[in-house]
Amino acid sequence: MTGTNGTITVHGTVAPGFEGVREEFAAVLADDHTEPGSQLAVYRHGRLAVDLWAGEGVAGDSLPAVYSSTKGAAHLVVALLIQDGVIDPDRTVASYWPEFAAEGKGGLTVRELLAHRAGLIWADGGFTVDELADDRVIARRLAGARPRWTPGAEYGYHALVIGALTGEVVRRVTGRSIQEIFEERVRAPYGLDLHLGLPEELEPRYVDIRPGVPAPGQAVEAEPLDPASPRALAFGFAQDPPLDMVAFVNTRVVRALGPTSVGGVGSARGLAGMYAAAISEVDGRPPLLRPDTLAEVGRVHWKGTDLVTGAVDNFAQGFEAVGTLYPALGDGAFGHAGAAGSQAYADPAHGVAYGYTRRRFALPGGAAPENERLSAAVSRAVAEM
Repeated sequence: MTGTNGTITVHGTVAPGFEGVREEFAAVLADDHTEPGSQLAVYRHGRLAVDLWAGEGVAGDSLPAVYSSTKGAAHLVVALLIQDGVIDPDRTVASYWPEFAAEGKGGLTVRELLAHRAGLIWADGGFTVDELADDRVIARRLAGARPRWTPGAEYGYHALVIGALTGEVVRRVTGRSIQEIFEERVRAPYGLDLHLGLPEELEPRYVDIRPGVPAPGQAVEAEPLDPASPRALAFGFAQDPPLDMVAFVNTRVVRALGPTSVGGVGSARGLAGMYAAAISEVDGRPPLLRPDTLAEVGRVHWKGTDLVTGAVDNFAQGFEAVGTLYPALGDGAFGHAGAAGSQAYADPAHGVAYGYTRRRFALPGGAAPENERLSAAVSRAVAEM
C-alpha cells in the first residue's frame, strides 16, 4: 500500500481494521513539517498488523538508533533470568557483584536498581564516547562511586548507565553479557531487526539520526542548566565538552558495541516484534514471559518525582509503566521510549505490541508527542474489533 498526503508518501501495509492507523500516521507526517522520516509497526496477537514507513531516506527495513528503547531489550533479558530463577530481584546487587557495596551501596536490591534508585547517575570526571560505548567500563567506574543520593531512598533516571549496572549483575551471574543473551534468546530465534551491537554487514541499512528542528510556531526554550544538577550529570551535559547525543549514536563504535542503556539499533518492526514475542505466540513459539512474570514486569515499582528530570514518573521492573502515558492501554502495559522520539511497548491485556522510530530528534526530547495520536489510533482499532 502506498499513499500520498501532500508531499509525503506513506509506504507499507495494514491489516483489515487498522486503516485508521494508517490515516493517522499520514496525518502526523503532514502536520510535522520537519519531515523526520519514521516507521510504525504494530503486532496483534503475534501477527504483524501495521507496517508503515515514510520520509527521506527511510525504508521499512532501515535501522535507526533507538536510544533508550534499548533499555526494554536489556531488561527483557533480566526478566527472563528472573523468570528462570537465575536472578533474585530481592537479593542485594552486592551479593552478586561484591565491589558494588562500596560507598554505602551494599543494601541496594536488584529490584531497586531496576527502578533507577541506585543514585549512580554519573561518574566523577565523566566519560569519553569510547567509555560510554562499553558497558563493562561504565560498570567498573561506577562500582566504587559514591551515590548522588541514599540508595533506595529516591528515584532518578539513570539515563546512560542503567544497562551497564544491571548488565554487570547479569554478567556476574551468567558469565555472559546482556548483548550475548539477547542475541541468543530473543533476536536470533525471531529474526528481529533489533540489535545490541550492529554487525558490520548491516551498516548500509543504518540511517543516521539528525538534530531536532522546531516545527513552525514551536518554541523550544534552552533554559540555563546548573552543571551540578542531576539532569546535567545524568545526560552528560556537565562534562567538558558536553555529550552530543546525536553524534554519540551516529558513531560506529557505539553501534558496534551496543551499550544497553542507549546503543540499540533497530526498526519499528524489530521493536514491536520483540514485545510481541514477550507476550504472544509468534511463529509457533510460546510467549517468552509467563503470565506471572508479565504481572511482575508491568507492575509499578516506583512512583514519584524523578530527581533527574523533575517529572512525576512511574517505573516498572526495568521498564516504563506506559499505561500512565496512554490511558487506553490495559493494566500492566510496559515498554520504553527513546530520546529521538522512539516508543515501544507491550499491552498484554489487548495482545498489542507497538514500535515506532523517528529519524530526526524530537524536541524537546523523549518519546515524540505523535506517539499519543498513533497509540490512540491503535487502541481505537482494537476496540472496534
